[in-house]
Amino acid sequence: MSASKLVQFARQWRSTAKEAVAHSVVFAQFLSLLHVTDAYICSPTLVYGPSMLPTLNFTGDVLLVDKLSHRLGKVGPGDVVVVRSPENPRKSITKRVLGLEGDVVTFLVDPSGSDRSHSLVVPKGHVWIQGDNIYASRDSRQLGPIPYGMILGRVFCRVKSCSIPVLIIGFQGGFFLQTMCISNEYGHLKTLDDLDNESDEEL
Repeated sequence: MSASKLVQFARQWRSTAKEAVAHSVVFAQFLSLLHVTDAYICSPTLVYGPSMLPTLNFTGDVLLVDKLSHRLGKVGPGDVVVVRSPENPRKSITKRVLGLEGDVVTFLVDPSGSDRSHSLVVPKGHVWIQGDNIYASRDSRQLGPIPYGMILGRVFCRVKSCSIPVLIIGFQGGFFLQTMCISNEYGHLKTLDDLDNESDEEL
């Protein structure tokens, strides 16, 4: 190979290497931004089971979780939150906040068997959480008040099925494809019965 061809090859290689490095930097920045967003701002989560019926579907819902509100002390009674499970720290549970520290909460001890109720004051630094379906939920009635620090985020939006396939990316939840559209529901989640009575334009 002649000297001129070697020089040309070296220049092409350097140009290709610079382009590859530039693309790698952009991709790394994108992943960093995605991680920060997922960990500290907002992330999707897949929730299923009977404990939040009729608000959430038994077969599963994709929810968007706000990771800032609980750090700013903006979580209050009525909010649906994702909480680290007191029984298994590797899992999370989704319940509704019914009381903050200092609040008096009254609940049915065994709603399936009797009408006997019990009242208590939520201790400092804790919240009282319950599933909307009190007949099939394991929550503060069995676990007691939950430390506020175990709240992972506040649910502010539910994804409702439609015809648009979207790839949802979450470092904690992995990658999954969901046919969806975002339901315009902020603050307290509405029950499915209420949503079914609303027009499509409002969802």
